[in-house]
Amino acid sequence: MKVSDAFLWGGATASFQVEGGYQEGGRGLSTHDYETDGSVENPRGITYRMPDGSTGRIRSSFFNPEDLPDGAEPCFLDGSYYPSHKAVDHYHHWKEDIALMAGMGFNVYRFSICWSRIFPTGEEEAPNEAGLKFYESMMDEMEKYNMEPLITIHHDELPVHLAKKYDGWSSRHTIDCYVKYCKVLFERFGKRCRYWLTFNEINAVRGFAACGTHKCDNQTHYNAVHNMFLASAKAVKMGHEMMPGSQFGAMYASSALYPATCKPDDVFRHMQKRRETYFFIDVMARGYYPSYAGDIFRRRGVTLHKEQGDDEILKEGPLDYISFSYYRSNVISTETVSNVISGDPNPYLEVTPWGWPVDPVGLRYVLNEFYDRYQKPLFIVENGLGAIDKVEEDGSIQDDYRINYMRDHLKEMMKAINEDGVECLGYTMWGPMDLVSLSTGEMKKRYGFIYVDMDDKGNGTLKRTKKKSYDWMSRVIATQGESLWEE
Repeated sequence: MKVSDAFLWGGATASFQVEGGYQEGGRGLSTHDYETDGSVENPRGITYRMPDGSTGRIRSSFFNPEDLPDGAEPCFLDGSYYPSHKAVDHYHHWKEDIALMAGMGFNVYRFSICWSRIFPTGEEEAPNEAGLKFYESMMDEMEKYNMEPLITIHHDELPVHLAKKYDGWSSRHTIDCYVKYCKVLFERFGKRCRYWLTFNEINAVRGFAACGTHKCDNQTHYNAVHNMFLASAKAVKMGHEMMPGSQFGAMYASSALYPATCKPDDVFRHMQKRRETYFFIDVMARGYYPSYAGDIFRRRGVTLHKEQGDDEILKEGPLDYISFSYYRSNVISTETVSNVISGDPNPYLEVTPWGWPVDPVGLRYVLNEFYDRYQKPLFIVENGLGAIDKVEEDGSIQDDYRINYMRDHLKEMMKAINEDGVECLGYTMWGPMDLVSLSTGEMKKRYGFIYVDMDDKGNGTLKRTKKKSYDWMSRVIATQGESLWEE
């Protein structure tokens, strides 16, 4: 069993988790720049200063952020470590990193563009040429290896100026700034990039770091999301006009979801919860709000603010393909208190050191679920295992647990393609090289095939080392997945 020669194999990163160089090349400040490091026990946060000079820190967890107090301004505090400032220094190691990815046989690299590297405040009339040249140089290097870009336009960050002055995505002004930003990217990179993602995990972003909003309540959140829907639709329409043949998706956090029991109330609750993921894809893939949107807004106390012409904008810019992240599955009942990634324990599954259930069959389930519903091509743009890796005395990293995770998930992906008839464009594993964890701000939660010598506080040589999984994945790609069935 194998995939076609057209299948795209690669890896995925986000700028604020890998790049660093936060004050170089004319880059402006980004909303994630104010996030401290953290851990499961001590979640990462955003530091701020009040008008009276007092300072504080709010939790900025991707899934459970907190409101900034009224009058608070994000600031940098002495004694705090801000991982995005250095990340894993891809800004200075991109040639080496791209060569290492090419060595595995990657023919695609999904990366995000840092908006504030192109428009430092988001409101400049002309883009920052140094920022454009940085990404252009990366793509030049990728082209040498026949590796194509998959560009995420907005990966959970925006220029901090737009967050402070306009409250980020709660303002329709941000839509105009985003469209201007997209136009520049399409003009500069349109001839070399055919696959684009307008937003990353749009069904999970909330709060200052990801949306630029000072408040995290449902009303603010869903109005911000509506503005993102409009921005995406405008970008898709413009992209199709400027770049004939271009393909646009958006990315969704898509854990599989199961009812805890066959009790009708649990099954109905499962349907309601699953709709909360469908909602985002339905609007963006179909071009209109689904009938059940009213139920979601009612239960969450939301009155959506639309303007005349919004519905027409959505209809004119539906997505061409559906992309998603998959790491785990969840179980839900009427008693569950859950967000996007949490649920009831599943007694049939093992969990990672961070408590995430490992469910390879769930990936096949989601592939079939989405393809049945939308009948549009799918693209798995994040999947992987966060684990604590040990460097042996001989310098090797024997990450058999990662190999096992990847093998089991890739097999289920190939069954969905070859046995179930799902159209899947490709697979980009999360974090081809180790990077800073989004959820906790740690380095010890490692995903990569490539080890980066750096600890949770940014100490280390930044040396890149191939793990055991590197050669294993190289073999998988070289055989178009056929080697998975030889083990």
